[in-house]
Amino acid sequence: MRARAQLPFFAAVSAGIMLVYMFFQLAIPASPGKGPEEVYIKQGLTFRQTARLLAGKGYIRDWRLFSIMGRLIGADRRVRPGYYALNGGLSPWSILDMLRGGQLVQEEITIVPGENLSDIRQKMIVRGIMNGADFDRLTTDGNFLQSLKVDAPSLEGYLYPDTYWFPKGTSPQQVLTTMVQRLSEVYTSAMAARAGELGLDTKSVLTLASMIQKEAMEDKERPLISAVFYNRMKIGMPLQSDPTAVYGLRTDKVTKADLLRNSSYNTYLIKGLPPGPICCPGLSSINAALYPAKVNYLYFVANYDGTHTFSSNYDNHLKAVENSRVLEQMAESSIANANSGTPASRPDK
Repeated sequence: MRARAQLPFFAAVSAGIMLVYMFFQLAIPASPGKGPEEVYIKQGLTFRQTARLLAGKGYIRDWRLFSIMGRLIGADRRVRPGYYALNGGLSPWSILDMLRGGQLVQEEITIVPGENLSDIRQKMIVRGIMNGADFDRLTTDGNFLQSLKVDAPSLEGYLYPDTYWFPKGTSPQQVLTTMVQRLSEVYTSAMAARAGELGLDTKSVLTLASMIQKEAMEDKERPLISAVFYNRMKIGMPLQSDPTAVYGLRTDKVTKADLLRNSSYNTYLIKGLPPGPICCPGLSSINAALYPAKVNYLYFVANYDGTHTFSSNYDNHLKAVENSRVLEQMAESSIANANSGTPASRPDK
């Protein structure tokens, strides 16, 4: 009778010991002094194998208990392959929670409107998202472009400017696919219908938008610049957009020699739009390409402050060019005098 009475006591003690053991194994960090590390969980690794990997790296003590708890909470069916940022201060239970939630190391990249493939390529390399060889190959690969339904010489203009987060180790194909798919989300069916009304396809809209993006600094001027290009195309006049003359060169500065450069993108030498976009346009430029202002402008010249003066005839354009040069010289003189401490009169705007 006494032995039977002692059974509940021993059971309670055993349960208590087990709870203490589980608490120690799961709630207390295994290696408090261990520095941060990115641990890669390969595709196809079972949860049991994952537990043994973590134990081998010192992040958990009892991989069997870790595996059991993983099965109990369903984490064994949800582990995403990839890189996990671990450190010795994390408890095994915290690591279990990270695995269950798929909290992978994320790589961030921001594409700015007006950047071209060369700019994006450099960002990809610096952030370790992909190497230059993969980027060059995929952005011009005909089969890959066809799979993305891109009818253009390259992915120039199709990588939508936005901020992206990719799990570290994401394949180059998936990275570029995500960016192109983002464009398809922004470029709505209503926009496509509007392009059809204008007699344009998606490539033409993006090409025109990319030129607008490079020419304009202020959103309010984009529809006006768009109108100039449309008005020129209607009368068969070359578009003469400076940024197209230097497309493919590592510069935005345009020289007289550049305007004569033999390039299929140089709109000083070709009529109509170039073969494809020259940069990735933002939404405001895409909208401007679809909805040009209702004006009869044929010319514009950049002012020293980044704005433009628009003209409907060549004589007025020449006057605007001369006025722009005078104002620019006055501005430069004012800045030089300010730097030297000499008082200067304010340019008349």
